[in-house]
Amino acid sequence: MKEFVDFLGEQPPFDSLDEEDLARLVAHVEVEYFAAGAVVALEDEPVTHLWVVRTGALEVVDRGRVVDLLEPGDTYGHVWLLSGLPSPVRVRAQEESLCLRVPDPRTFLARPERLRYAAVRPVSGRPRLVGTPGRADQPLARLARPIVWCDAADSVRDVAMRIGAAGLSCALVRVGAGLGIVTDLDFRREVAVGRVGIDDPITALATAPVLTVEEDATQAAGLLRMVEHGVHHLVVVDLVGEPTGVVRAVDLAQAEVRDPLLIRSAIDDAGDIDQLAHACRLLPTALVELSDNGVAAAHVGAIHAAVIDAIVRRVLRLRRSPALDAVRHSWVLLGSLARREPLPLSDVDTALVWADPPANPSGSEPAEDPADAVRAATWEILRDIRRCGLALCANGANAHNPLFSRSRSQWVEAAWGWQRDPTQENALLLSAMVADSRPLTDPELGRVLTENIRSHTRTSQFLRAVLDEAVGWRPPTGFVRDFVVQHTGEHRGQVDLKAGGLAPIVSLARWIAVAAGDASGTTVERLRRGTALGLLTADEADTLAGGFDGIYGLLLRRQVEAIRAGQTPSTYIAPRDLDTLTRRHLRETFRAVALVQARVDRDWLHRLPVGER
Repeated sequence: MKEFVDFLGEQPPFDSLDEEDLARLVAHVEVEYFAAGAVVALEDEPVTHLWVVRTGALEVVDRGRVVDLLEPGDTYGHVWLLSGLPSPVRVRAQEESLCLRVPDPRTFLARPERLRYAAVRPVSGRPRLVGTPGRADQPLARLARPIVWCDAADSVRDVAMRIGAAGLSCALVRVGAGLGIVTDLDFRREVAVGRVGIDDPITALATAPVLTVEEDATQAAGLLRMVEHGVHHLVVVDLVGEPTGVVRAVDLAQAEVRDPLLIRSAIDDAGDIDQLAHACRLLPTALVELSDNGVAAAHVGAIHAAVIDAIVRRVLRLRRSPALDAVRHSWVLLGSLARREPLPLSDVDTALVWADPPANPSGSEPAEDPADAVRAATWEILRDIRRCGLALCANGANAHNPLFSRSRSQWVEAAWGWQRDPTQENALLLSAMVADSRPLTDPELGRVLTENIRSHTRTSQFLRAVLDEAVGWRPPTGFVRDFVVQHTGEHRGQVDLKAGGLAPIVSLARWIAVAAGDASGTTVERLRRGTALGLLTADEADTLAGGFDGIYGLLLRRQVEAIRAGQTPSTYIAPRDLDTLTRRHLRETFRAVALVQARVDRDWLHRLPVGER
């Protein structure tokens, strides 16, 4: 028994368990002997156990080809066990081998979250194995402070005295059928300078409606909401929407909150582009602090997107243009920023939609086409965005490019054309860009880019073409102890985790969005929607969502490390730089994603909603 404790206690992912859980693990271990050539696990069968090689070596065989070699200390089966999908490979003994057979650790460990796995989502309601949760994952309601209540007729003086006596920084105001909030900042900005008198009603200061957050929200979710809206107070509400407390930014405290909120405040206060650019220089450091403080990668990406939203909006306010002011228009974000999952390296991809001029009375001169003036003004704004340290799309997805700046009717005509004939030049590329779009200004106008996705004009030919594009992104599954890596150039010996890891999952989720007629949400939200509509099984969605979380988190951490070291972030990674567990988990994740791609590719038509077949 002690031998197994000592052995497993030194092997990932079990090396992070405490003594009690390690003892529980060993108590469930069975020892199995395999002769050379004996089969340990068959392909296409459910995986119910983990195998840890004690002595000897196991071969992983994919369609007759040896693709991996497991030696003493290596573990097999965790991706397939956690995802619920059958393993597509066979495992056999290369030589006489002893293996430790471990049942699903989630069923008996006291703290399975301590297992040092990459991010994997729950299966059948069992806890996810992602490492020890940080403070950012704790319930926001734990930090809630009591509420100071006041009525609309109460004076500013009385409310200020009530807030001070309670030692708090805000009060909630009953305003008609709703609620408003007044904070210490309102007193400083309005009362201290004489714009509002101390005997005026408190409604002269209050902001309504209040910004709320549910009791079960995490602290990271609260931070994201504050950054998105540029506020420092949130009202916590119960299941029926009744306020139960107030959370302040200083209650969340420390660098993971302070830095993004300070940047957001500096952005909103910037009086010109130079001041805005100065505020934006703080953003890379804030991303490092968020990651270092244990904020989940998905939340870091969402906060990053919220800050970029604020930067672009501030540029639009500071750089007013007569050409743009003369026409109703909508700025639209594209790509990962639209999905709220950018990386520190991500470009800012944009598009522009402007309203068609009103129809001219018979015989009058046709209205002048504003396209040239609008695009020229748009380019000036994009240059200011670039001055703020944000990279524009190197591949041309920028709002001054005629491909991405059109009138509403031109966008509609183009989208219909792509759907009718997906073989025309750039049809699938532009369809993909449009599917990943989010209006930043004038949402009603900007949603024209996705209106056709929600329409019923999609044909099976178009859906098949979009799926072909999606499954064309292949995970870099390679040979023994290796990935498919670059063999020449500056990235020799490296794998592109964006193209080979994220793109296959993101593209499949985008196909789901198009097939479902709903382009909203993040990649993971789209995958969940795919399950609800029958486009994916629950196990397939869990596998893809877990793979996305793991690869996105790995990329984010690597880019944060580069920022900390003063280097340029990259999406490339050398497999040799990864620890054994991460490297093996990444390989198995790639194989799992490839398996789901093959399944969807094979029977996609039967998965479509009845009206789409």
